[in-house]
Amino acid sequence: MAPASTHGDHFAEVVLVRHGQTDWNVSRIIQVARRLSEEAKPAAVYSSDLKRASQTAQTIAVHCCVSDSDLVIDRALTERHGGLFQGWTFDDAKRSEAYKGGGESLDQLSERLVPRLNAIAEKHKGERVVVVSHEAVIEEICRHADPTISVGRKIPNTSISVVHISGSDGRWILEKFGDAGHPIGDGFPQSTL
Repeated sequence: MAPASTHGDHFAEVVLVRHGQTDWNVSRIIQVARRLSEEAKPAAVYSSDLKRASQTAQTIAVHCCVSDSDLVIDRALTERHGGLFQGWTFDDAKRSEAYKGGGESLDQLSERLVPRLNAIAEKHKGERVVVVSHEAVIEEICRHADPTISVGRKIPNTSISVVHISGSDGRWILEKFGDAGHPIGDGFPQSTL
């Protein structure tokens, strides 16, 4: 069997899916799950421990026939901590007079994510895995793979990003970023980089 990554069997293909959230997204989650089930079956589905991500991951796992033991809820994949703004709406935080701190910096977020993704890639060399997480997490993973990605680019709910990771030597290759058009057409659509 050919490796899932087009970069060889020492890479894992990591398909990053931003969680769904609204009733409209439910149908998009099912479309994502069906699309993924038509491609190479993921060896595992990893998810943030937050409800909106874990529910999306469960839907994908069911449609892709991934066993319960290969559905991994992982706190390391949780959303970036917002410090004193944690739990605020974006509009409320935006209106605040000054950033009050206490949250997770991009460097701290990267320090949490990179070793975890390297470990996942090392465990799944030559395989495809799905990671369901949040906008800031996916953006930071993609930015680590390609530092030219600008901070603050919108990543739509249920969009797909694809990174090929060689956990043993730390090479990361970004193939797709924030692709919301995935359910249409054959295979994953062309890169939106």
